[in-house]
Amino acid sequence: MPPALDLANLPDADVVALAQRGREAAYRELIRRYERPVFSLVFRMVRDRELAEDLSQDTFIKVLQHIDRYRPEFKFSSWLFKIANNVAIDHLRRRQLDTVSMDGSPHAVSSDAVEATSFDVTGGGESALDRLQARELGSAIEAAISQLRPEYRACILLRHVEDKSYEEIAATLDLPLGTVKTYIHRARHELRGLLEHLKQ
Repeated sequence: MPPALDLANLPDADVVALAQRGREAAYRELIRRYERPVFSLVFRMVRDRELAEDLSQDTFIKVLQHIDRYRPEFKFSSWLFKIANNVAIDHLRRRQLDTVSMDGSPHAVSSDAVEATSFDVTGGGESALDRLQARELGSAIEAAISQLRPEYRACILLRHVEDKSYEEIAATLDLPLGTVKTYIHRARHELRGLLEHLKQ
C-alpha cells in the first residue's frame, strides 16, 4: 500500500484530481481549505448564520456530485464560488431575505481584516456622533442592497465587501466581464436612488 499523501501541501488541482478518482481524504481536504471562504460568501448573501451553514453544506454536496465536471484549466476556487453563489441566489429567489451587513466579514480576525471587508460608508469620522451616523447610514445601505436583484446584489457584495476585481467577479459568477460591469453600474445607480432621501 503506498504511503499516505501529504494533501495539505498539494495544489488545488492535484487534490481535485484525487477527489475525482474517489479519494475521500482529498474531498475532505478541499472542504477544509474552502469551508470558511464559502461560508463567508454565503453568509454575506443570506445574513443568517444557521442558513448560511446549511447552504454551505448544500454547496459542498453539489461539488461532490459534480466534481467530475470540473475542468482543470479553470481555477478550482472560482468554480467552487460560482456554485456557492448560485446556491445562495437560488435560495434568495425563493425567499426574499434581507442579506447584508456592512460590519466586515464574520471571519475577520483583526481590525485590519474587518476594515478590508467592510463597505466604505463614510470618510472615517472620529467622534461618537460620527460613528452613530455611520452606523445608521450603514443600516440604510444594508436595507437598500437587500432590495437589489440577486444578480446585482452578488456583484456588489463581491466588489465592495469581498474586494474582488471585475475579472474575479466575472470568473466567480461565470458572467462576461461587460455584464459584470453593467450589473455593478446599475446596482450603484439603484442604490443612489434608494439612498437619495439621506442627502441633506
